[in-house]
Amino acid sequence: MKIVRQQELVQLVEQYENLTTEQLVNLLDVSHETVRRDLRELQKQGKIIRQHGRAKRINRGADESGDPFSARLKSHLNSKADIARRALPWIATEMVIALDASSTCWYLARLLPDMPLTVFTNSERICQALSRRRHVQVICTGGVLQRKYACYINAPLAAQLKSLDIDLFLFSCEGVDSDGTLWDTRSWNAEYKTMLLKRAAQSLLLIDKSKFERVSEVRIGVRADVTEIITEG
Repeated sequence: MKIVRQQELVQLVEQYENLTTEQLVNLLDVSHETVRRDLRELQKQGKIIRQHGRAKRINRGADESGDPFSARLKSHLNSKADIARRALPWIATEMVIALDASSTCWYLARLLPDMPLTVFTNSERICQALSRRRHVQVICTGGVLQRKYACYINAPLAAQLKSLDIDLFLFSCEGVDSDGTLWDTRSWNAEYKTMLLKRAAQSLLLIDKSKFERVSEVRIGVRADVTEIITEG
């Protein structure tokens, strides 16, 4: 009964793309608590997105979802700049740090002083921002450039990381849900972050408050994987 009901729920969300909890209660003829319980379970299974009292269809074309880098730069600009400043004291001379291709990490890269430091990144814009820092060694993942996201993909990360001991990984994500799961919109972006989370001695999640209680298409990891979450004051 439960399996059949949950299959029907997923089919309804696939059909309508976006349904409220109230609509699902009426369509399935069950209680609110039953729908909420099913939605929690189905989200953990990666079959739907549960957000703000709604169930949304998983975007199976997730690698093309998400805002362009240029648009993300303008979103919550002041918050991201504040978060970047708060993260800066974690970085010390001679460290090996890794940055993702988020706009928040780009703001952070622009704040980095010209000091002995190694930066590993998959971000085209961060490479450009650090190109004139004489004492900062920049290691780019390389790969295929996704111009929309200013990010390189399909790089042999495992081989590259064998020779690097990452002291600190700084990254952002699309959301952190109520269970502490970290989410992103694109599988190749999530893969980069998941791998760096496992390899780095410490990690900082740089995230503005609008992304709390939010889910997306691809799971990165859990809150316990992160050393510290830094958000705006």
